[in-house]
Amino acid sequence: MKAAELRKLTAEELKTKLVEQQQELFNLRFRHATAQLENTSSMGDARRTIARIQTILKEKE
Repeated sequence: MKAAELRKLTAEELKTKLVEQQQELFNLRFRHATAQLENTSSMGDARRTIARIQTILKEKE
């Protein structure tokens, strides 16, 4: 998601998205470890999305 889209969400929605993204990153790491992940750049995308969400949550505080 883009930062502009994330800024439109409430803090509760952002926290929900954060948990979802963290779970997705966890799953991607498992798939990478078992050599089932074809697109390894998706791990970086997930990390960047998590960072964006955390940054926007801090801005809203």
